Amino acid sequence: MVTQSVRSARCRAEVIIAATRGVGAMEEEMHTDAKIRAEIGTGCSPRGPGCSLRHFACEQNLLSRPDGSASFLQGDTSVLAGVYGPAEVKVSKEIFNKATLEVILRPKIGLPGVAEKSRERLIRNTCEAVVLGTLHPRTSITVVLQVVSDAGSLLACCLNAACMALVDAGVPMRALFCGVTCALDSDGTLVLDPTSKQEKEARAVLTFALDSVERKLLMSSTKGLYSDSELQQCLAAAQAASQHVFGFYRESLQRRYSKS
Repeated sequence: MVTQSVRSARCRAEVIIAATRGVGAMEEEMHTDAKIRAEIGTGCSPRGPGCSLRHFACEQNLLSRPDGSASFLQGDTSVLAGVYGPAEVKVSKEIFNKATLEVILRPKIGLPGVAEKSRERLIRNTCEAVVLGTLHPRTSITVVLQVVSDAGSLLACCLNAACMALVDAGVPMRALFCGVTCALDSDGTLVLDPTSKQEKEARAVLTFALDSVERKLLMSSTKGLYSDSELQQCLAAAQAASQHVFGFYRESLQRRYSKS
């Protein structure tokens, strides 16, 4: 029990240290990524015509202890993710025909609360929909997410960080996935990838998880009042925006493996 506590403390310290050291590097990479996307003609400027997503930046293989890790920056929202497994699982949590998938979300300050537990469940459901757990029965796959900064669209950023960390760990998946958040103003105006201020002022906030194959809906989380037509409008906007996210995934992985 003492050994597990020490190991947990070391892992937590490593996550926090890496997050602290990586903020400056991530900001620099965000500007570099924007320049690269402008040069190759893909992506868009923040809040520009045809795309309302903020700039993205991603760095993989940051941590040494996890089997895979990634830091994802979405505007000023940043999340650090680590994936452990497939590894040995406790007998009480063992599933005989597939892997046991766990998600742990740690806030920037303090202990996890109700909001974190709710997001953990949503992220776990999304991961279970794409991870081929039947290839690793009686094992455990754990995704640990550390919030570095929250400037809006946190759940979407967590989903994106989890996906890139799973890719870095080599976990088999039937498709990639991404998260897109939409906000509806009081006058019905749709805002993609809203900031914290925009979320507070919005009448409704909707987050969707979509796969990369057919843009199918994997998970949705909604808050506020909206009509059926507005729901369909937000879903269509999220599906269109997901093309930019998956395009960024592709560019990020190409740059990484072309260097190696």
